[in-house]
Amino acid sequence: MSKKTKPWGGRFREATNEQVERFTASLHYDRRLFRYDIDGSIAHAKMLAHQDIITQEESGAIVKGLKGILKDIEEGRFTFSDEDEDIHMAVEKALIEKIGEVGGKLHTGRSRNDQVALSVRMYAREEIRQIGAALERLKNTLAGLARAEKSTIVPSYTHLQKAQPVLLGHYFLAYWEMFHRDADRLNDCLHRVNRMPLGAAALAGTSLPIDRSFVARLLRFPQVTANSMDTVSDRDYVAEIIFVLALIMMHMSRLCEDMILWSTDEFRYLEISDAFTTGSSIMPQKKNPDVAELIRGKTGRVYGALTTILTILKGLPMTYNRDLQEDKEPLFDAIDTVKASLDILAGMLEGVTFNRDRMKAEAGLGYSTATDAAEYLVRRGVPFREAHGIIGRLVAYCIGAKRTLSEITLEEYRRFHPAFDEDIFQAISVESSVNARESAGGTAERNILKKLSEIEEI
Repeated sequence: MSKKTKPWGGRFREATNEQVERFTASLHYDRRLFRYDIDGSIAHAKMLAHQDIITQEESGAIVKGLKGILKDIEEGRFTFSDEDEDIHMAVEKALIEKIGEVGGKLHTGRSRNDQVALSVRMYAREEIRQIGAALERLKNTLAGLARAEKSTIVPSYTHLQKAQPVLLGHYFLAYWEMFHRDADRLNDCLHRVNRMPLGAAALAGTSLPIDRSFVARLLRFPQVTANSMDTVSDRDYVAEIIFVLALIMMHMSRLCEDMILWSTDEFRYLEISDAFTTGSSIMPQKKNPDVAELIRGKTGRVYGALTTILTILKGLPMTYNRDLQEDKEPLFDAIDTVKASLDILAGMLEGVTFNRDRMKAEAGLGYSTATDAAEYLVRRGVPFREAHGIIGRLVAYCIGAKRTLSEITLEEYRRFHPAFDEDIFQAISVESSVNARESAGGTAERNILKKLSEIEEI
C-alpha cells in the first residue's frame, strides 16, 4: 500500500507494514458509527461555511457528497476497502473520490481525535435513549405483574432461608425499584455524554475562527466541552455508561436467578413459557430455563467490558493515545448485550404462570410468622427484646413437638406468656402477616396499590 493513500502519509518515507495495517484497523467494528460520523461532518461543513473558512459552494458540495455516501451505506451499495483504517477515513476518502479535491477541505479545523469523540458521544446518547425505552417496557411489565399478583402470598428469603410471608406484587415492585434507579442513572449519565467535543482538534484547539456552539446547535448538544485536552482524552462517559449497564445486568441476573430457582421441582412456584425455554438433547423430560441462564451468564460479559475500559484508561498520559481505540468494542458489546437481554426478559416475564396455592402453602412454613407473634406481644406491652426471646423459645418448643405455630393450643402459648389470647391465631396467619405490614414501603396490599397509582402518574 502506498503511503500516498494515507491522509497522514506526508511525513513518512516507507509504506506501513501490512501486519501493522491489520493490527491498527478498527473499520470492522467502528463502521457502525457511519451515520454519526457523517451527521457530524455535515454540521462541521456547514459551520466552516458559516464562518467563511470555506465557501458556501464548497460546503454545499461537501454536504451533498456526504448525504450521497450516507445513502449508499444505508442501501448497501458502499464498498469498504481494506486500505481504510476506520470509518472516518473511509468516509473522507470516499468523499474526495466523489467530489474531488474540495472534499479535502472537510477536515479543516478538526482532528480525528475530536471527530472520533463526537461520533462515539452521538452514538452513546442515542443508545442510552433506546436502552431507557427498553427499561420502561420492563418496568411496565413488572408493574403489570405486581397488579395481577397484588394478593398472591409468597415466601420471602434471607440467606436463602424462609423469612416472612410477602405479597408477590411487592416482590415485583422491588425489582421495579431497581430498574427505576437504573433509568435514573442512565438519564444522569446522559447529561455528561451530551456535550459536543468537536473543535478540540488534536488536543489544543485550532487557530481557525470556528464556532463550536454553531455545531452544537446543529447536532442538538446543549453545551460544548470545556477543555480541549480533556475532550480528546475523556472516556469517563464510556466507563460510566458501561458501569450503569453492568448494574442493569446485575439486576436482571438476580431476577433470573429467582426465576430459575422458583421453576425447579424443589420450589415449583412458577412455570416459564415453552416459548422461552429449551429441551435436552438426551433427556426428553427436560424443560430448561436457558433464557434466564444466558442473561445470568451474559452479566459476566458486561462486567468484563467494565474491567476492560477501566484498565485501558488507568495508565494513560495526557492526552490522546491510540489505546483509546479499544474503547469501542467493550462499549458496543455491552450495549448490544443489555438491549437484547432487556427485550427478551420482558417477553419471558409476560409468559410466566404462577403456582399460587403452593406459594401460599410454602409461605406459612418455617415458622415464618414468628415475628408477627413477637409483635403481638409488643402490642400488649412486652419489650421487643423480651418478646423475641419468648417466641424463640416457643419456636424451639414447636420444633421439638413437630408442630407449627398454628397447631399448638392457646394453653401452650400461655405457658410462655400470659398475654397470649385467642386472637394470636389470627395474628400469625399469612394473610394477617402480609397485610399488617402497612409501614411505608411494607408488603401490605394497600401499599402495593398506592405504589401502582404513583407509577401510573410518572
